[in-house]
Amino acid sequence: MARDINAEIDKQVKDNKVLLYMKGTPTFPMCGFSAAAVAVLEDIGAEFKAVNILEDQDVREGIKKYSDWPTIPQLYVGGEFIGGADIMRDLHAKGELAGLIAKATGKG
Repeated sequence: MARDINAEIDKQVKDNKVLLYMKGTPTFPMCGFSAAAVAVLEDIGAEFKAVNILEDQDVREGIKKYSDWPTIPQLYVGGEFIGGADIMRDLHAKGELAGLIAKATGKG
């Protein structure tokens, strides 16, 4: 049976209130943008699940198609694609990211 990577990604996105697709792990990011994304989430005290796209080439390519976004990291909150590191930093600077996460997790 062929692997349905889109369905796998869709399930991950829907099963996790705050989900970050990144290169590496939160404790050992493998690129500066992924490190910046983790730093933003940690700065606002967000609980999140991370998926290391370097561990699975199918997910690495599949997530780009799923979101129609060419770069990693990618943040999903409440099942919605938020954006990459630059968008996360911008939303954080405006004080909007914490609100989005609080709303999605029922903590705000």
